[in-house]
Amino acid sequence: MNIAVLVNLRARRGSEGMGGLVQRFLPRARVALTRSVDEARTWIDQQLRPNPPSLLLAGGGDGTITGLLNEIRAQGLALPAIGVLPMGTGNAWAHVTGAPRPAVALKQLAAYGERLPPLRPFSLVRVEGRLAPFAGTGWDAEMVQDFKNQLAATGPLLGAQSGLRGYLGAMFTRTIPRHLFGSGSANVSVYNLGAPALTVDANRAIRPLPGGDTGALLYRGPASVAGAATTPEWGFGFKAFPFAQAMPHRLSVRVYGAGVLEATRNMFKLWRGEHPLPKMHDFLVERVRMDFDREVPFQMAGDVIGMRRSITFELAEESVQLVDWHRLSSLVTA
Repeated sequence: MNIAVLVNLRARRGSEGMGGLVQRFLPRARVALTRSVDEARTWIDQQLRPNPPSLLLAGGGDGTITGLLNEIRAQGLALPAIGVLPMGTGNAWAHVTGAPRPAVALKQLAAYGERLPPLRPFSLVRVEGRLAPFAGTGWDAEMVQDFKNQLAATGPLLGAQSGLRGYLGAMFTRTIPRHLFGSGSANVSVYNLGAPALTVDANRAIRPLPGGDTGALLYRGPASVAGAATTPEWGFGFKAFPFAQAMPHRLSVRVYGAGVLEATRNMFKLWRGEHPLPKMHDFLVERVRMDFDREVPFQMAGDVIGMRRSITFELAEESVQLVDWHRLSSLVTA
């Protein structure tokens, strides 16, 4: 099997030692240890273009993997099967696919032999010409930026302030206070630009949305968080989009209109993806546009892109096959 491996050395758990670990378990794999998008781009052009891999292992977080997919696509190459090695912070795709620690993942692949491991298909969100498993605006984007600002300011406390503890710290010391004493959430108008919209009723059954025809206004009101996804999680097991794979060929779009105090009280229900929740609006769509009454922070796959006043989310034509680590683990340990 033709395997290539990219490790982002800037990822939370990225290290040069991964190169030796890969060579130990997969001695014929091509390995790249990169520190920048430019280095990854050059490696794709010089190594993957002449000899496309059947399996590409990506060591990093969701931002690393999303960036890698978009660079491969930008160079006109077909997307290979991807194996996620969890080295980032949130690791949403890694958690959903059951990815173990990198050393265990490499050992499992070696034990499986010269065969493509079991794969799981994932659709993708397309926004502004780029692909991602999830993208959104509001508190999630603010919290990511607050987390990064916190890391930049902590210096020697970096280890203690990283990971889930760091995200929660940023949320409670920066994001929540800003909303408590600030101007509150932006208002959004959500328009359906694709086939008639579907929704999820109180029993979690998928139903046509009354008044959800093409061109219809699906929602207008406050939006503490508004986004779209094709994967259920944001990271750390947070099921922000529990219906992301409930209907094939549809995006899961959610708008949460509650204020910061109500959201804080319901934090664990939100985390578990409980349904229904007051002021949570779920739509299953092909394409939507969100217009905000002011600029809002915008993130894709956990990377803050900037501020936006209007965003169009659509289901991408492309999809990606990810290694199903749950299944692989059961096969190699059976």
